[in-house]
Amino acid sequence: MGFARACSVALVGVEGVVVEVQADLEPGVAAFALVGLPDKSLVESRDRVRAAVVNSGADWPQKKLTVGLSPASVPKSGSGFDLAVACAVLGAAERIDPRAIADLVLIGELGLDGRVRPVRGVLPAVLAAAEAGYRQVVVPEQTAGEASLVPGVSVLGVRSLRQLIAVLTNEPVPEEEPLPEGSPDPMLAGLMVPGTGVGAGLARELSDGPDLADVAGQHAARCALEVAAAGGHHLLLHGPPGAGKTMLAERLPGLLPPLTRRESLEVTAVHSVAGILPPGEPLVRSAPYCAPHHSATMQSLVGGGNGLPRPGAVSLAHRGVLFLDETPEFSGKALDALRQPLESGQVVVARSAGVVRLPARFLMVLAANPCPCGRHTLQGAGCECPPSAIRRYQARLSGPLLDRVDLRVRVEPVSRGDLLCGGGRGEDTATVAARVRSARERAAARLRGTPWRVNSEVPGHELRTRWLVAPGALAAAERDMERGLLTARGLDRVLRVAWTIADLAGRDRPQACDVGLALELRTGIARGAPLPAGAGGL
Repeated sequence: MGFARACSVALVGVEGVVVEVQADLEPGVAAFALVGLPDKSLVESRDRVRAAVVNSGADWPQKKLTVGLSPASVPKSGSGFDLAVACAVLGAAERIDPRAIADLVLIGELGLDGRVRPVRGVLPAVLAAAEAGYRQVVVPEQTAGEASLVPGVSVLGVRSLRQLIAVLTNEPVPEEEPLPEGSPDPMLAGLMVPGTGVGAGLARELSDGPDLADVAGQHAARCALEVAAAGGHHLLLHGPPGAGKTMLAERLPGLLPPLTRRESLEVTAVHSVAGILPPGEPLVRSAPYCAPHHSATMQSLVGGGNGLPRPGAVSLAHRGVLFLDETPEFSGKALDALRQPLESGQVVVARSAGVVRLPARFLMVLAANPCPCGRHTLQGAGCECPPSAIRRYQARLSGPLLDRVDLRVRVEPVSRGDLLCGGGRGEDTATVAARVRSARERAAARLRGTPWRVNSEVPGHELRTRWLVAPGALAAAERDMERGLLTARGLDRVLRVAWTIADLAGRDRPQACDVGLALELRTGIARGAPLPAGAGGL
């Protein structure tokens, strides 16, 4: 009778649970039983592990073999348990010392030839192992850089089961035959192919993105873009086609400051689970940008799929920008599903297989045309949409969703002079981004010692009682609230935007002009409030 155990990690969303893989050998008819709530891909590991062990030069035990995955109450999925199962079996057969693998966390898929293939979700798996107190992990060689991002953990990257057996038994490590130069590496398929992950492939990292100087005119929209970046405020751009709504949204990630170390790990963990982490670049350092098509389902936006839910577009845009172009064309259910993550910064998805909590703190940008043809409100444009069709089209953006959008700006068509004569060119991305960083630093200094980082996260009660505006500055906002133009939530959001405008202007607290501009950016009603110094290229 032989017994051995090793450890691996089961991922539930982007959170990991350390799983003890136990192997028990008993006399009897040769059989291989795998227990502990495995899914289909994990059940198939019996054949993969047997072939990998034999093709690695080790003997397969001809006894009754039982492999248990504990805790048995946690659902386990994926092929990342192969390496731990193989080592536990070899430990029970005394091919390797069971004590050498007892506290070792092993993550990786095995090919039939014994090669170790990379799997998605290595970073959150190693983070979970580190939080549980484990200090040694074995991962596929291709993901060793990703696993090394976790401090305090010793990482061993292996290319084959033969190499791992040699390391554990203090034997000479065999060299694996390298691939011919220039030939594709089939081992990267486990990282690059998103499989059934919903929303996979939608996010992209913009390190050298488009420049804000390419946008002609649109001074009010540029001002709103700067305020959105400085305070993390959601933004609605509405106007006719071709006015520059998509151009503005694509340039917003370039205005956001680089991610902190903690934020980078959060974003990288989500992208790793989704299978869209670029090989060779394990750490995402800049704000992601996610722009799903308007035919996206509710599950692809907030997360879902068969079995345990997988990250959706709102999670892929975590700490970055979620851009919904042609917003009225999205499903009403999909748009209304965004309300909860907009408020809480996370998505809680419940399915029969379990409940998954996914991070979803993003900056949302909506773009909408005024009518189905897009020519409504344009003089002489020939809009033929009946009034009823226009009302139905505009009503697709529900009031509760729009109430959560701080900035609502009309994007007017670009004039011939601004477009062709160069007079409408504004500041470039680097100049505006520097002001955004300065404004965020002022906000961070004010919010030091609190759980909030930017103005959009501060509760309204704190703004009304702890950080007060200048005396009399809220007079216009109070009048709008009495007239029904502002809800209680809307007033709180006006206060947040006013603080951001004051931070951009370098003021200690918002004045009446800051509140006036915040009201104008929210209601679309001109208040005669000036733009912040330098904002919008003025």
